[in-house]
Order: sequence, then C-alpha cells, then structure tokens
Amino acid sequence: MRKFDTKVQHLKYKVLREVARLAWNDTLLENILDIPERLAPGNEPTMRCCVYKERAILGERVKLAMGGDKNNPNVIEVIGIACDECPVGSYEVTNACRGCLAHRCEDVCKFGAISFDRDHVAHIDKSKCKECGACSKVCPYTAIVGRKRPCQNACKIKAISMNDQKTAVIDNKKCIQCGACVYQCPFGAIMDKSFMVNAIDILKKSERNTRGGNYRVYAVVAPSISSQFAYAKLGQVVTGLKKLGFHDVIEAALGADMVAMAESRELAEKGLLTSSCCPAFVRYIKSEFPNLTEHISHNLSPMATIAKYIKDTTPNSKVIFIGPCTSKKAEAQLDEVKPYIDTVLTFEELQALFDSRDIDISTLEEGFLDNASYFGRIFARSGGLTDAAVQAMKEQNIDFEIKPVVCDGIEACRVALLKLSKGLLDGNFIEGMACTGGCIGGAGCLTHGEKSKADVDKYGREAFEKNIGDAVSVLK
Repeated sequence: MRKFDTKVQHLKYKVLREVARLAWNDTLLENILDIPERLAPGNEPTMRCCVYKERAILGERVKLAMGGDKNNPNVIEVIGIACDECPVGSYEVTNACRGCLAHRCEDVCKFGAISFDRDHVAHIDKSKCKECGACSKVCPYTAIVGRKRPCQNACKIKAISMNDQKTAVIDNKKCIQCGACVYQCPFGAIMDKSFMVNAIDILKKSERNTRGGNYRVYAVVAPSISSQFAYAKLGQVVTGLKKLGFHDVIEAALGADMVAMAESRELAEKGLLTSSCCPAFVRYIKSEFPNLTEHISHNLSPMATIAKYIKDTTPNSKVIFIGPCTSKKAEAQLDEVKPYIDTVLTFEELQALFDSRDIDISTLEEGFLDNASYFGRIFARSGGLTDAAVQAMKEQNIDFEIKPVVCDGIEACRVALLKLSKGLLDGNFIEGMACTGGCIGGAGCLTHGEKSKADVDKYGREAFEKNIGDAVSVLK
C-alpha cells in the first residue's frame, strides 16, 4: 500500500520511525548513532555518491527528527550537506535562440545584461542580470529559460537564496514556515523540525500509559485528516490514536465552529477583517504588510481555540495537535498559544508513530469522531472558512453583507493584501490560506491532490450536526 506521494517523504518517514522506536524504549541516546548505518547498511550507496555521505546526511535527518537546531527559531531548516545537487538558478539562453533580428530581449532589458555575438545569438551577462524574467517573457522562441531551484520556485515570498557554497539559505525574517520548500525539494535537503520525541515523552507519562500518571492527553486532529490515511478508515485512525495512549480524540473542526461564530461577529463589528486561522498567512501579513496588522482577527485559530477549551474544562490535561501544517509548529510556540498546545505533530509523523509501535490501523475496529458541524469540517479546504462565516452570520441573525475574498495560496493572498493596502480591495473579509487548496495542501500531508478536496467535503457531509450552533451548543 502506498502511504506517501514521494520517495523523499518515505525516506524522511523511515528516519522518524527509527527515532520513535528508540524513544518509546528509552534507548534513543545510546543508539542514536546507529540509525544512519542501520538505514544505509553495507558499502554500496543507494542515493548519493558514497555510503559515507549518505550516512552523514541521515545523521542530519536524525537531528531534525529530534528537534533540530535549538538556536534556530525557524521550524524549517536546510541540511547543507544534502543541498549540492541542484544547478545554480539563473536565466539562460538555450540553443533554441535563432539569432533573430527583432532583439526584443535586448529592448526589454533595463539593465543592459543582454548582448549578441556575430551570429546574433543572445548572451546574458550574469553580473548585470537582475533575474526579472522580462527577456524570457518576450522571446518569440521561448529560448530564454529560468532555472531556479525547486525550493526557490516553491517559495513565493522569496525567502530562499543561495550562499557562496551554492547551498540554500532561509531568511527567517521573511519565511512564513509554510513548508512549501520542504515538500518540493527533490533531495529532501529542506525539512521541518520534528517534536515527535516530545510527544512520545508526554504520552509515555500519561495516566493511560503509566501507572500513577496524573494527566490525560487529548489529540486534536485537523479536519484535513479525512483526506489522509487512504488505506484505512477514519474511525480506525481514531482507534490507533487511543492505542498510542491518547485519552480521547477531538476534532479541531469544533474549534473552527467556535471561531466561525466569533469571527463573524467581529467582522460585523469592525466592517473589515482578515482571517486568523492560517498561521503562515498571519505571519505573512505581519512581516510584509505590517500596516494591515490591525485588521487581523483577534480570535485564536481553531487549533488554539479548542485546545483552550480543553485546558479550561479539563484539569491536568495535555493537548497534542495533529495536522498537515508545519507552520502550526511555529504557532504553538507563540506566547498566546503556548499555554494551550503542548506540541504539534504532522500526519507524516503520526504515520511514523503508528509504525514505531507496530500498529496497523487498517486492522483495527472503528472508533467514533463526531464533534463538529459540516461547516467546521470544511475549514480544511480553500473557501471553507468563508462558507462557515456566511452560515454563522445567518444563524446569529447578523445583518451584515459579507463580501469575501478567498485566497487560494500565498500568491493570491499577496494580491488581495496589496489591493487592501492601496484601498482597492472589492471586499471586506479576506480568507487567507498560504497553501494551495488550503490545509489539504499542507507540507505535512501524506498525500496531496485534488481528491483531497472531495474527501473533505464528503467528511463534512457526514457530520451529525449540520449547523454551527448545534455543534457549539454542547460546549455551554
């Protein structure tokens, strides 16, 4: 059965699984150095030039699986030794250049970077080129191509550059920690830190796993879980979580219902709002459009909202969020969220946890998961938050005309925010999702694709509570 989209994800998973196995058995520290050799045995390399480099890179992956560089606040890190196979990005003239007489590429270049040889073939002076791409756009033969690295192409906010060693470098001031570069790097040279060892420690000391344990651990699962673990049923995933030691499994979608009710009231009161559900989107506003910070909803995200409810109503409880998002790992470290979320896992890491305990969820009986409404569950895909806000207005009899601007991906977010900053936005509510498709496109997903949207909508329709008010009424 196929659990991952790419072989890079599978490689990452194997390291996570081995680290988890040792952490469960309290043998991690004494056996940590053995993991690279166990995953790359023998003297023949399978991925790199030599087995020694292969093991060195695996050693770096192990470090990230254990939390990475504690001095680096970013949850996304570059494995320098693994980042050496991609060509250096730039615009280049290919042999498709016909030496035409129009010279449109020269005319459009504002920096004098293009010249021609005796055969009229174009050449680009790399010392003058600003990589604007104007020449590429006007070439009638598409003979000028941009060869940016996959990570740079994936990073739409231009937070990645190359150092003198031609290794990717992340600008922490710009990075929104969405993880787009993590998923797109063909060599797995960019990874998100894992806090899986922390999660294991929390679970091991809970009352469910330890005699004398004095707290219960709750799993808060993102609604996008419905599009993951395609080889098993969602109810089996719930049972698997309890086998790991979770006392109960709660839908983050219930937090989404709570946010929809509160955010719709806030929108009606203020008249203009940008959503607060996607931490990468919020971080993008604060770093690139600080003058718009006042318009960010004051509500916590669905993750933090339901976690706060759990902590407020259940003494001696701990909460672990499980979802598709690397940026949630950063959100959990914010002062306003830290009291409610003890750690964050991705779906990739959850799969590693299951397998580290030899739990085949496809063989388990089905558990039960029904906390939220249809509208809370569809928060997982682009447009879902807007649909929920409209419904919440209706249910609360709020007389306000919502004019939503749904942003599918960070590029669409940038356009909307730019218009808002210039007073040109035709709308009063910006739903910002940094990942294309919404949360179903998160870097920590097992699988990505259009089918995920259909799975989320189907999951929403299966909700017992169809209205938002019905779902949140049980919390009163």
